[in-house]
Amino acid sequence: MKIGLFGINFGPCAMPETAITVARAAEAAGLESVWTGEHVVLPDPQVPPSPVPPQLPMLDPAVSLAFIAAATQRIRLGTGIIILPQRNPVVLAKELASVDVLSRGRLIVGVGAGYLQPEFDALGIPLADRGARTNEYIEALRALWSMERPQFRGEYVAFSGINAFPRPVQQPHPPIVIGGASAQAFRRAVRQCNGWYGFALGVDDAAQCLKGLAGAAQRYERPAALGTLEVSVTPRGRLDANALKRFEDLGVHRLVATTRTQSADDLLRLIDTVAPLAS
Repeated sequence: MKIGLFGINFGPCAMPETAITVARAAEAAGLESVWTGEHVVLPDPQVPPSPVPPQLPMLDPAVSLAFIAAATQRIRLGTGIIILPQRNPVVLAKELASVDVLSRGRLIVGVGAGYLQPEFDALGIPLADRGARTNEYIEALRALWSMERPQFRGEYVAFSGINAFPRPVQQPHPPIVIGGASAQAFRRAVRQCNGWYGFALGVDDAAQCLKGLAGAAQRYERPAALGTLEVSVTPRGRLDANALKRFEDLGVHRLVATTRTQSADDLLRLIDTVAPLAS
């Protein structure tokens, strides 16, 4: 089981010294990865389903991970997740390729479709077509990273006669992980992505999601080039050896730990708690 840490770009880790301390501690403890979250903006005042207060400081994932890459050597760097339909995929491809180069090939690209209406409104992007945009933008990223002469034509993005260097270190591209627990997310995971990421799931919730993924795998053909679908979960509740075993028995490959009462000390204690599970 791979063990990661969620929250390396917000709250206390929005402070550069804390982010470096936590990332280095995670690497020294043998954790496999650190992960960012993302909301470009948040509803103010906070209203459901917004997950965090609008005053929570949250750094841009690519900027944060490039900074952490310079302070670490081995630990993998995951975006968990970038809200893909809110981004220009051509610009995002350049940003993420840059992170992969600067980290010498340690990036994991986690993306999702998003769900907060006020966030989409502020960015001038229709919430209703977020799914279709997500599908297209994944393919646009892949084209820019892996095609000798990148070209793509869709409803929301189109390009040809261009190129973008440097390419990512990881070829044909960094692993692409889709977040979400909807039928559409399961379909994207099977048809388009290297992995799937479920957030704040108990064991029973994770079991239902894996059933959903299995059902999608029966309905949709998976390209052989994508390989085995890697399943990552941020577990809800305490992560201990018993919980790890239950997730492992389901077929989960990576657990990305987090803590609700986040402070620098909380994160360092969490690293100490989960480090034995990574050995």
